[in-house]
Amino acid sequence: MAAPSWYNRALGYVGTKETPGSASNPVIVDFWKLAKLAGIKDDSTPWCAGFVNAMLERSLIRGTRSAAARSFERWGTGLHEPALGCIVVLSRPPSSWQGHVGFYAGETETQVRILGGNQGDSVSFALFNKSRVLGYRWPIEVDLPRTGKIILNSTGTEPEPSDR
Repeated sequence: MAAPSWYNRALGYVGTKETPGSASNPVIVDFWKLAKLAGIKDDSTPWCAGFVNAMLERSLIRGTRSAAARSFERWGTGLHEPALGCIVVLSRPPSSWQGHVGFYAGETETQVRILGGNQGDSVSFALFNKSRVLGYRWPIEVDLPRTGKIILNSTGTEPEPSDR
């Protein structure tokens, strides 16, 4: 299955990190501009939604244009099953309104692997418990994908040999 353009763009930023101290990484500040949220000028504001919005907007897809991760809960079209690059919306317990958002990159039996921003203060891959998944979303401007889980090995890093 081919990865969507926004996912491929996101891959190019893996390793981008916040700047320690009072300075801000200009690349992350640029995510806010790309996301149509230019009023935010730092990398200390939670930026997972800014990153997702920026990758969508760079792919000529209108995001939510909100800094709130859970703004993606009703954005686009809901998927019953994940597909590579779909947007994954997560809860952030115990909060009823906060969350996290990123792009689907596979799963283990109990966890989902996300390519996202502001994960350990960087663009990275991270595992989250599936119990936190609120939904999988897809842009309405793009044909629905052939859905299909990407089953990873027990460490959550590589597809199982039978899935390659």
